Amino acid sequence: MFGDFDINFVIFGVMPYVALTIFLVGSIVRYERDPFTWKSSSSQLLRRKQLIWGSILFHVGILTVFFGHLVGLFTPVWVLDAIGIPYVLKQWMAVIIGGPAGIAALIGSTMLLHRRLVDPRIRVTSSIPDILIMVLIWLQLAIGLLTITQTLQHMDGSEMVRFMTWSQSVVSWNINAWVTVVDVHWLYKLHIFLGLIITALFPFTRLVHIWSGFAAPFRYLLTRPGYQIVRSRRHRPLEDRRRAYDKVQAKRGPTATTPAE
Repeated sequence: MFGDFDINFVIFGVMPYVALTIFLVGSIVRYERDPFTWKSSSSQLLRRKQLIWGSILFHVGILTVFFGHLVGLFTPVWVLDAIGIPYVLKQWMAVIIGGPAGIAALIGSTMLLHRRLVDPRIRVTSSIPDILIMVLIWLQLAIGLLTITQTLQHMDGSEMVRFMTWSQSVVSWNINAWVTVVDVHWLYKLHIFLGLIITALFPFTRLVHIWSGFAAPFRYLLTRPGYQIVRSRRHRPLEDRRRAYDKVQAKRGPTATTPAE
C-alpha cells in the first residue's frame, strides 16, 4: 500500500498548502476571536539596552532576508532573462547581501533569546510558544547561513532556478512541484521544512504582530475615524482651556471636577 510512498511528496508537495492554510485561516480566526492578543507583548522596560541592540539587528536583518527571499524566489526566470540579469550575478547578490543580513539577524535573535531566557522577570512573562518560535527562528537563521556553503558550489544558478521553479509552482497549484527539489542537498530541505513549520505556527505566537506592521498604514489612511489622540504639551490648566472654549462657543461645558453627563 505504501510501497510508492515518498516523504518528499509530503514535505514539498502537500505541506506547503497545509502550512499556508493554517497561516491564513489561523490569523483571521485569532484576530476575530482574540483581537487583544494581537500584539508582541513588549517587555521594553527590562534590559532595555540589550533589547534595543538585539531588536535592531534582528529586525533589520530578518526583513532584508525575508524580502530577499520573496523577490528572489517569486521573480519569474523569464524576467531575469528579459532584463539580462546573469544567474551568477543573482547568486552573488544573494550571498553578499543575504549573508551579512543573516548574520545580523542571528546575532540579534541570540541577544533577544538570551535576554528572554536568562532574566527571570522576562522569563515569567514569556509563554512556551513565544520561546519555541524564537528558538525555531534562531535555528532557521543558522541553517540558512550554512546553506551558503552549498550555494558557493553552484554559482551557475542551477540550484537557484530549481528553488524558484518550486516556489512558483506551489503558488500556481502545480501538484508536481515537489519533484524539482527531490535531490537537493539536505541542508536546503531542512531549511524549507523548518520554514514551513514556522509558517504554520505563525498564528499561535507573537509573530502575528507582523500583520499589524504591514496593515497599519492602510488602516490609518482608509479606515480610521476622523480623530487622533495626542498628548498635549500645553501648561495652561484644563479648566481654563474649557472656559475659553465655552466662551468661544457661547455655551457652558462640563467642569474639570464634574463629569460630563
